[in-house]
Amino acid sequence: MYTTAGAVAGLGITGIEAARGPGAVSAADPGSEGMPRRKLGRTGHQVSIFSLGGESTVQQAGRQEEATAILEKALDLGVNYIDTSPTYGGGGSESNIGQVMARRRKDVFLASKTHDRTYDGTMRLIEQSLKRLQTDYLDLYQVHNVRVNDDVDQALGRQGAVRAMEKLKSEKVIRNIGITGHKDPDVLIRGITRHNFDTVLLSLNAGDIHYRPFQEDLLEKAAEKQMGIIAMKVTAVSRILKPGGAVSMQEALGYTLSFPVSTAIIGISSVEQVEENVRIAREFEPFTGNELARIEDKVRPHQDQANFFKHYW
Repeated sequence: MYTTAGAVAGLGITGIEAARGPGAVSAADPGSEGMPRRKLGRTGHQVSIFSLGGESTVQQAGRQEEATAILEKALDLGVNYIDTSPTYGGGGSESNIGQVMARRRKDVFLASKTHDRTYDGTMRLIEQSLKRLQTDYLDLYQVHNVRVNDDVDQALGRQGAVRAMEKLKSEKVIRNIGITGHKDPDVLIRGITRHNFDTVLLSLNAGDIHYRPFQEDLLEKAAEKQMGIIAMKVTAVSRILKPGGAVSMQEALGYTLSFPVSTAIIGISSVEQVEENVRIAREFEPFTGNELARIEDKVRPHQDQANFFKHYW
């Protein structure tokens, strides 16, 4: 089991490299534009430790110019992983991202999702996503937002979404298959136990340890399976940030990156936020056990906000 102490330098399974998981690299090792990168599990790709989520401004169809500026700035500064979904903005996110992918597809490890649990539904969704994203393939296609065991059972059924994804992978329409969830870690454990997914997208922030934590058994099992581990809900949709919150952006992102994750995806509202998160990623050094415990204590009074998606989404 991962504990706070087990996630940081000098402690845990065999120290920080083991705690970070398979293939993780020091944040001091620069990638493009000085952006640190880590291996995305066994996929063969290295991804920026800060990556761009397709929500917030990027998902809003009426803000295409702002979304394009955010996407271009992120890519210019070395971000090479973009995550989206057809559910974000009713397709607005994929369409906005597609405007940039038409010019810069080779710069990006591009991930989207299927929220349909069936074979036929997933085949329809992938066709729509590829059209909006202006590409003929996805680097990663994920089962979106598994919440209960029945979601896993349906997706893995004989006529389920995963069968469609395996066919798409055999045809090179998608390169890797993933699973996502932010409600119950035990449901994701069920999923990655029953199927050999390439990646898992899970919630991990400084409040996670206080309620139904994803950073314990699930994180350990995913690392043992050499999966690409992608973190989300780093700020709990800004609910734990100052002012009025518990921590700074540097504390929030640094906390998550001190665990065995390949990257952390964050929804962005402005170019300035891109620049701030890139700076934090470039300067990142793993937090000590005492530093992680201090941040967890700061978030403790706000734990319901930090974990709101486990209760309500």
